[in-house]
Amino acid sequence: MATNENTALSAAKTQGGQKMDMLRFATAGSVDDGKSTLIGRLLLDSKAIFEDQLAAVEQSSQSKGFDYTDLSLLTDGLRSEREQGITIDVAYRYFATPKRKFIIADTPGHVQYTRNMVTGASTADLGLVLVDARQGLTEQSRRHAVILSLLRVPHLVLAVNKMDLVDYDQATYDKIHAEFTSFATKLAIPDLEIIPISALKGDNVVVRSENMPWYEGQSLIHHLENVHVASDRDLVDTRFPVQYVVRPKSDDFHDYRGYAGMVAGGVLKPGDEVMALPSGLTSKIAGIDLHEKEIAEAFPPMSVTVRLEDDIDVSRGDMLCRPANAPKPSQDIDAMVCWMTNEPLRPRQKLAIKHTTRSGRALVKDIQYRLDVNTLHRDQETKELGLNEIGRVQLRTTVPLLCDPYSKNRTTGSFILIDEATGTTVGAGMINSGT
Repeated sequence: MATNENTALSAAKTQGGQKMDMLRFATAGSVDDGKSTLIGRLLLDSKAIFEDQLAAVEQSSQSKGFDYTDLSLLTDGLRSEREQGITIDVAYRYFATPKRKFIIADTPGHVQYTRNMVTGASTADLGLVLVDARQGLTEQSRRHAVILSLLRVPHLVLAVNKMDLVDYDQATYDKIHAEFTSFATKLAIPDLEIIPISALKGDNVVVRSENMPWYEGQSLIHHLENVHVASDRDLVDTRFPVQYVVRPKSDDFHDYRGYAGMVAGGVLKPGDEVMALPSGLTSKIAGIDLHEKEIAEAFPPMSVTVRLEDDIDVSRGDMLCRPANAPKPSQDIDAMVCWMTNEPLRPRQKLAIKHTTRSGRALVKDIQYRLDVNTLHRDQETKELGLNEIGRVQLRTTVPLLCDPYSKNRTTGSFILIDEATGTTVGAGMINSGT
């Protein structure tokens, strides 16, 4: 479920001689909760927009009769989004502060675009859910929290927006805080922060608001800058899916043989003993290269080239791991699947499957239940999954998947399903277990 935000990661240069940290976060909210305005505020206050962009937005706001600058126009890029005032597709925005670089996955809130939200949030370190202080928690708010929980996004922020429209009333905030905290106890949310804000006025977005002296917490940007995400990645279980075998044709590198890919788990160092799956052959790491320079170690989510001491058979789709800590190759997969196309998913259906860098085919053995993401009810009578629905599915694959439970590793625990006839991605899966 990886997306093109990796290009931003590779562009994370150094500032002041130090490599800047990166935070991916996904936003979600119901219609008119102010999500686009909040993102516009973050981009504006972090000086991530050009003067001519701001001038165009100010002019457009005036032409619509607004007495304020409509910051949502900075982010609702599609014409259909601007016309309807809603977010439809996932858009990636980039900005930075002196402390950290950020990638925002701006995801749609409508139920019919659940698949888009799953795509955008699948690689997020943090989920940001907005609610309108006047409306309180809605069905969509709960659904967004459930999806973020299913995707194992480790940090969640509930931003209670439009506090200016309720006169910055503490009782309103307290009621939403208590209700959502109670609801969150049913979900797998390790870290929860609830912040009252006004995206339009800027209250508690970048600086603490004087209009809410009763709130003793931090501003939103301060939390985003300081939330600790390094420990969220699996640094124990070494997982290196091989994407490409590097064999330069230059005479200067005629003996060079490396294996390129993104580290999915653990820490790789020269001298470490590794095993290649599925062959089971072992060797030691001779060196690790990054941008044509040798480095001392590699860890998630770095993209590197690994060289081995022995010339063993390793190709695309294989995985390097530790001999004593290897994933069990599995062909019977139990997973939660989000279905992404109009034609329903049914038992006995055959699809292509892509897991890390390995591809194969899969047969749908059974659909155990469909999950109602609003109530968490499990419909065990269902015989199919429709567009944007999520359910527990049993698959049989033609090739063994070198997988871990999604709860343990979000990279080796996820896969996509592809329609073989059209090449279209039709499903995204989160592995519970494999045998």
